[in-house]
Amino acid sequence: MVTASAWLHDIGYSPALAVTGLHPLDGARYLREVLYADERLCCLVAHHSGALVEAEERGLREDLAGEFGLPPEPLLDALTYSDMTTSPDGGRLTVERRLSEILERYSPEDLVHRAITRSSPALTAAVRNVEERIAKLG
Repeated sequence: MVTASAWLHDIGYSPALAVTGLHPLDGARYLREVLYADERLCCLVAHHSGALVEAEERGLREDLAGEFGLPPEPLLDALTYSDMTTSPDGGRLTVERRLSEILERYSPEDLVHRAITRSSPALTAAVRNVEERIAKLG
């Protein structure tokens, strides 16, 4: 499930799918309504990488939270880890560098910049949670 969500989490960026401008919500709706995807997959896509905070910035928090339940934290952390440690071109990087890279793409006035700034502690914590789980596995 996490692997599938890692591949599909940004599908809502497609101009053909964009309805609300909140790519996690647009992508999850597409997966649910057009592809009849598993609800767990839709929920992971809907809530990936601080989506609730961006939804709040866009006035869509109730829509997102009302349509898609929060996935189990370990699964959401694993998806966040995948997203926050991979560059746009597929390279590996630290969560700190990834957050910086995202913030560099948007002006401080942009709602994505504000959402990432607000989400950064939780995103970093999710990455650390996964790193700790990996370390315990040896």
